[in-house]
Amino acid sequence: MTLVLAEAGRSIKNVVADNMAIIKKKIWPEYFDAVISGKKKYELRLNDFEVKEGDMLVLEEWNPETKEYTERKVEKKVTYVGKFKMDKLFWPEEQIKEKGIQIISLE
Repeated sequence: MTLVLAEAGRSIKNVVADNMAIIKKKIWPEYFDAVISGKKKYELRLNDFEVKEGDMLVLEEWNPETKEYTERKVEKKVTYVGKFKMDKLFWPEEQIKEKGIQIISLE
């Protein structure tokens, strides 16, 4: 049994009986290709939705030029969720604004 919990702009969240959520999100073509190839094993997202280890993230390719879905999608199991606030990071805010932040994928 699946129950639709919320639809907020770009995301839809379903809850499945075993307490695993299915979360749908848009992804641009260049990032979609990197996920499909196995090169990109992370997803950087605004913390505007609930997600936990064990949930299923459905990435649906979105073309920003045509503003339409391409019909390609991929399902990935969430294995780790790290959350942080910009004012609670290890580095001074000035350095973050000047240099940005890197996301490093490990294998």
